Formats: sequence, C-alpha cells, structure tokens
Amino acid sequence: MRRRLTTRLGAAGIGALALALAVAASPAYGLPRPAEPVAPAGLTGVDPTGADMPTVGGNLGNQHYSGLTQITKQNLKDLAPAWRTHVSAVAPASDDTGQQTTPIVVDGVLYLDTPSGGVIAVDGVTGEPIWKWENTVYGLSGTRRGVSAGDGLIFTLAGGNRVVALDQSTGAEVWAVQPTGPNGEDLGRVGKVATVYYDGIVYAHAADGDRGAVVALDSSDGSYLWHFFGGPKRGEQFTGLDGVTFDASATWGPVLPDGTDCAEEGGATSWIHGAVDPELNFYYMTFGNARSCTSSQNGSLRPGDNLFSTTMVAVDASTGAYKWHYQSIHHDVWDMDNVHPPTLADIEIGGEERKVVFYGSKSGHQFVLDRTDGKPALPVVEKEMITDSRQLHSETQPFPEHRLLPECLVWQKLDPENIPGDPWRAVPNYNGYQPDAEGNLVFNPDSYVAVDEPYLTYPEGHVGHREGCMYDPQWDAPILSTTSQNGGGDWSNNSYSHSTNLVYFPYGTNPVAHWNGAAANGQRAIGQYQTGGILAYDASTGAVAWQNHLGTDMSHGQGPMTTASDLLFVGQIDGRALAMDARTGEVLWEFQTGSGIAAAPVTYEVDGEQYVAFFAAGSTNPYGGSVTQGDSLWSFKLGGQYRTESGSQEGPMTAPLSIRRPVSGAAVEGSTVDNTVLLARSSRTADTAAARDSVAQAGMQPTNLRVPVGTTVTFRNPGAETFPNFPNLKEHCATQFFEGEFNVKLQPGETYQHTFTRAGEYFFNDCTDPRPTGKIEVYLAPQDRPGALTFTPGKLQLGSGTGLFTGVNGKVTAQFELPAGYTYDSEAELLTPLSSTPIDASKVTANKNRVILQFEATQVDNNVPTGQASLTVRVNVLNAQGVQEQLTSTATVTVVK
Repeated sequence: MRRRLTTRLGAAGIGALALALAVAASPAYGLPRPAEPVAPAGLTGVDPTGADMPTVGGNLGNQHYSGLTQITKQNLKDLAPAWRTHVSAVAPASDDTGQQTTPIVVDGVLYLDTPSGGVIAVDGVTGEPIWKWENTVYGLSGTRRGVSAGDGLIFTLAGGNRVVALDQSTGAEVWAVQPTGPNGEDLGRVGKVATVYYDGIVYAHAADGDRGAVVALDSSDGSYLWHFFGGPKRGEQFTGLDGVTFDASATWGPVLPDGTDCAEEGGATSWIHGAVDPELNFYYMTFGNARSCTSSQNGSLRPGDNLFSTTMVAVDASTGAYKWHYQSIHHDVWDMDNVHPPTLADIEIGGEERKVVFYGSKSGHQFVLDRTDGKPALPVVEKEMITDSRQLHSETQPFPEHRLLPECLVWQKLDPENIPGDPWRAVPNYNGYQPDAEGNLVFNPDSYVAVDEPYLTYPEGHVGHREGCMYDPQWDAPILSTTSQNGGGDWSNNSYSHSTNLVYFPYGTNPVAHWNGAAANGQRAIGQYQTGGILAYDASTGAVAWQNHLGTDMSHGQGPMTTASDLLFVGQIDGRALAMDARTGEVLWEFQTGSGIAAAPVTYEVDGEQYVAFFAAGSTNPYGGSVTQGDSLWSFKLGGQYRTESGSQEGPMTAPLSIRRPVSGAAVEGSTVDNTVLLARSSRTADTAAARDSVAQAGMQPTNLRVPVGTTVTFRNPGAETFPNFPNLKEHCATQFFEGEFNVKLQPGETYQHTFTRAGEYFFNDCTDPRPTGKIEVYLAPQDRPGALTFTPGKLQLGSGTGLFTGVNGKVTAQFELPAGYTYDSEAELLTPLSSTPIDASKVTANKNRVILQFEATQVDNNVPTGQASLTVRVNVLNAQGVQEQLTSTATVTVVK
C-alpha cells in the first residue's frame, strides 16, 4: 500500500521564471548537473508498474501494464466513477476541447496536457486541481501526447519549438529552451510528441515537418546533449554493434543535379516517443516515412532503401551513439511507417529467455526483434513484391511469419444483403475491379490500370495484376491497398501483459488509394467504412490469440492498458470506456464518458484503493468533425459515487460518428439543381478544359445530393448539349455501392434516371477513374402525430438499486398508434434531450395500427435528466399505398433516478 505525500517535492518557486526566460533565450552549455538525477518512484524498464504510472507508457518499456489486482473480473460490476474534472474549466479557464494526451501518475497525482496545450496536475483521489500551467508569452503547442517527470520536474512542449520544465509541486516554469544542434542545426518541429525522462535526460522528438531529429537535453537546465536525424547528413558514417561501418546517406541515391539532397531536404521524422532499456542503456526510437523530393509517394528521385525512414533505431541513451537499426519497409512510398511507441519485454522463445522489442503498426504486422542487436527474434521473410520501374522499388519487403491483419483487400459482391460486409472490403472500380451483371467485382485488364502495365514486374507465380495488397505499386493512377497511412495500428500504443504473455494491438481499417499527387499521403476511399478493433497475439510465437472487431477506429491514440488481474482497459472515439477480458477479448464492462477518447487509460493506487482514469477529450482522426470533443478527466474505483448533472453516473451518448468516409462538399437540395448529377465534372457551370472528364474526388456535381423519398434523380455524362466548348469526351459510370442498386455506363450526352424509394445513403463512383465519388442522401420528411405516443408507465424509474450505473436495468416501454392502413417498416428510434444520437428499440412488436416498443433502460438513463422530460419516438412505416413514410410523436414523462 502506498500513501500520498502531503508535502510535495521542493519547488523552485515563481522566481524561477526569470531564469527560465534567460535559459530560453540561449540554450546553456556546461552548466552543472545535480549530483544524482532523481527519478519518480516506480520508474522501471520492463517491470510492471505499481501504485503509480510515471510515464506515458506506464514504464520506460511502454508496456502499459500494471501489477495492481484490486479490480478484478469478479468485482467489475462495482467499478464506477469516483470523480470527473473538466480540465479546461480550471483557471486559467478556456473553452478548448480535444487532446490526445495520456496522463502520467506520480505519487498519486495525475499530470497531463490540457486541450489548450497547457499542463495540469490533478489530485488522484479527489479530482481537485493542484496547479495548472499556461503560457501567454511564447504560446502553447496544440496537439499533445503526454508529459514526463523526473528530478522534481514535469517536462512538456510549448510554442516556438520549446521544451519546458515545470516545478512538479507548483507548476512554475524552471527552464524553457528551443533546442538546436551544436552548430545551430534546425532539429525540426518539437511540439507534439510526448517527452521521455530517464537518468537526468529529457528526450524530445520532432514531427510534423519534412525532417526532424530526436534530441536529448539535460534535465537540469535544458542544455543540448545529442541529437539523431532520421534523414542522415551526406557522407555521415555509422558503425553498429557488428563492427560494420556504412554511409546511411548513400541509401538515398546521389545528390540531384540542382544540388538537392533528398535525405537532408526531407528525410524522416519521429512521430511518437521512444522506449528506454535501463539495463542496456539503450534508447529506442522509430522514424516515419520518407517525406522528400516532390512527394512522399514518389520515390523516383531517391533510389535505395532511404535510411533511416520507416526504421527503428537503437542508440546509447546517454550519448546518442548509434547501436543498430531495423528497417520495416525499404524505400517507403506508401506512408506505411511503423511509428507506435516501441514496446519492450523479456519473454521466452523456444525455451530461451530473450530481450525483445515489438515494432510495427500501420503495416498491420509486428516485428519481434532482439533488442540487444536488432535481429529478428521471430521469423521474418523477405517477400518478393510487384515493382514499378519508375518508382525504383525494392524487389522485396520484410514480412513477419505471422501476420496480424489481412494482407489484401476483399473484393466483395455488391449486394443489399451484405452490408456493411467484410471490414476489409474494397470500394468498387478501384484497381480495375468492376461489377458484373450480378454485382461480382471482377478484374478488367482494359480499365484505367492498364496504363501502368508496361512498367510493372510481377513475382513468379503472381496472379498478374494488383489486388489491393500491401505495397502494391502506384504512379499517377490511383491504386487502392491496405492498410493505409491511417490504418493498422498507426500511433496507438500496444500493451504487453506479464500475466498472459500476450501483446495487445489496437487497429483501424481504412484502405487508401495512392498516386504521386495524392494529398495527405493518399486518399482514403470515399464511401468506405472506417472501423477497427483490438487483437491479442502470443509474444513468443506471433500467433493471434483473439480478435474483437469493436466497430470504431482504434488506431489513433486508443491504446490499451492491461493489469495483473487479466483485465484490459481501453477507450473508444465514441466515448465508451471498456474493460475487457485480457485472455479472451470479451467486453465485460463499459461506461459512456460523453466525449471521444483518443488516449490510453492509466491505473494507480492511493491509500489502498485502485483507480482507473480515462482522459475523454475527443480528437478528429479519422472521423473529423463528427467526433464529440471534450475536456473530461474521469477516474473510477470500486463503489465510486460520482453523478453527473443529469443524475446519472454516465455522460450522455456522443454524437453519431461519420463511420463511412464522407464525400466532399455540403449537401445540395435536389430541387435546386433539377435533381441532376453531372458525372466527371469539377464544376456544374465551368465550360473549360480543366473541368471536363474530372478525376478529382469532387468530380461529381454535386458530390452530395439530398432528395426526399420517391424522387427520380438523373445522372448525366454531359456532352456538347451541356458544355458546347469543352464537353466530356470519355465514357463515365455511376456505380452504386455497396448495395449495388445501380451500375450504368454513359457515353457523353447520355443520361440515366433512378427513382429512390427508400431512405438511406447511396454512394456511387466512376469506373473510368474511381476517385470521383458522390452520394445521394435520400430522406423522409418527419410527419408529427400528436398524441400517438404513450409511455407505460408515464413515470420512468431509471434509478439503480445498487447506486451504481451498472445496477440500472429493465425496459422503457412505449406505444405508437399508427393511422389506419399503415404498417411498421423499420428503424424505431427514441430521441432524448441530452444526446443527438437516437436509441434503437431493442424489441419491436407490430400489431394492427399500433407498434409496441421497448428500449433498454441502461441506454436511456444517461440521456435524460431527472424530472420532466420530453421524449420523441420516430418510426418508418409504409402507408396504404406501400410508400415509405416517417412518423414522429412526442410525450412528456417524469424521470426518477
């Protein structure tokens, strides 16, 4: 048992601010360091954490594993919120929301970045703020992923590429520096990645630029110690543990005739914090994709493997001296860098104890490397790949023997009975896979992909065309593949459990189309489902033990944490905090926080009680503005009694997520454009050469057409009758997916009409080039039926017999009277005062002229306030003529909790 200290570590005080500004103006050299660096209690390499979690990875090995066992599978029903703190409301208050930071816990106090980019310290028992730091002199950095602690200081990042040290007990600034190299080198944009503290050194990583370094600073004053660039300097020599010396810059090809050096112009950056092995005194860091010389997706000007892009590098933690590297993708032109935090563990492989590091994220597989020398500890195969001579591809790529996620997309039949279908299904028409008369997607060698064939070389025995597999090559034509720059594990952390010997890998599914000019390193196919889940694999073999496809993206900060009681805690972007069985993947407990979660949870113990905390602040990837933003730090314990303003323990459901990749452009009412869509045009009015036969993703005009049920929509391939000067010259298609409602090919001047008889979203794209994508949004105008809705009884008893949210149970029953001749059709939903997300009926009984509905009380409770509340039910029905309509009715009820 660990008790909180009532007297915090000594403070430098407010007077330290003057010193901080002086140091910030000119980074100090040669200043004396403390005799002995003071690490937080419990700061370890690969041992489980205990009362605290003093790093964003839990321990220095980023295991996100706790030895605490008070909360178990057997008592999870008693786990409930102890407190919630709105960190933005704490003075100096702001209205900022959204943040990706994982808290750390030191001596029972939580330290984390605020949505504005400041730092806050929160008492782990009460949720009361201890201090909050903001800076109005040089500003704050926006997106943040965590702070670190050591020597009585909290280390963070701030505006103007600053690394800042704060007094741990007061929040006063002690020093602030703008790191540069010893010769004034620009080390890149230091502003996002979590800092790491170890043995008197603070490690900061540069990201969000073309070239960036990992830099080590003296924790006492911020003075420069060493740096390591992902894009090496021309002629720089490295000597590894094997004694071999090599010139890393030679792997980028020669300097270009105009003097441009691709390695130094762009190189690679380190997007996430590293790991430390105190026993070996190694620091492990991962560098991202090559970002230089015209495009990250164009490798024609940088022949070679392009070290140290898409590479893990191990260096001496004290000096930065190179030890070894392992490149997961040679000559990356897909932005498939593997950048989640390296995870360290001591495991047994084939009866032998091994020190390993787990590496790999976006690729959807994991390399298990010996962390002493960087050699694979589990088998890796150099697999022959399709190559494009223009891209200067490597002929092989490394693949672990056991893959975690599918290597290729699934070209699934277009069928209304197959929605949403396989999580890795591909959008039609990409890669030349076009629907036949039955909706089967069949490869057409004469489609747009034929332009690349003269440049492609296929491995012996290959099917002979690109199927949407890992590392399929591209040039100027879009080629869809898996996983993507936003898929696989991306930057979410892993967790390693000492108890189960499993590694827990969160992932997202988000196939992407690459071509040289694609923005954001690739276009995620419009209309596809963006989902995800979590899986576990055996650390000693690499074999998948279980997988739970939870249905939302888990690759953007939704990292898991496991405990010695074999529980796995993880958050989702829809606001739900989950506890899962770490051995089976079964969800055992869930709690709605009310805002999206894009950070890992932490667990800690104070005065013999175990707590689990989640920071629910929201984010954007990959769902953009549909994510509910927030600023809530929640902490849970057994028997927690906290209640929200509504009288419930849970927050209201978050807003609906845009699970399908949205089309560009605002919705346009069909009546304003004569219910007509122009195919392959970048403008409805421009009669220009640039507007004809568009291949832009907005090349359907309008991209989002909104019409009521029963509307007939005209699809037109506009010819000279529409644009006399620059008509379309090519055949174009309207392929509806994934239902396959229509698939037409139109020559210039031809039209097709389709009548939409049911509400829904109908995405479609073009077979000539699949990038232009549109959506027909077919809606039902709600018809209010006053008095048609009643609840039985009229007083809703939503309270819990146990006093905890897990004790809410039962049903909410409603009756909806239908007009004569009407019958129930679909989608019975309850609309509540506190959430914009409707609640689906758990049971519908359709009688003559009446629908009896049941809703789960546990879903209703947190979305309605106590007292008088207005509840609305809407149902889709068929009228006497068989036409779909939507009826709504509202009733006032009394809610008791």
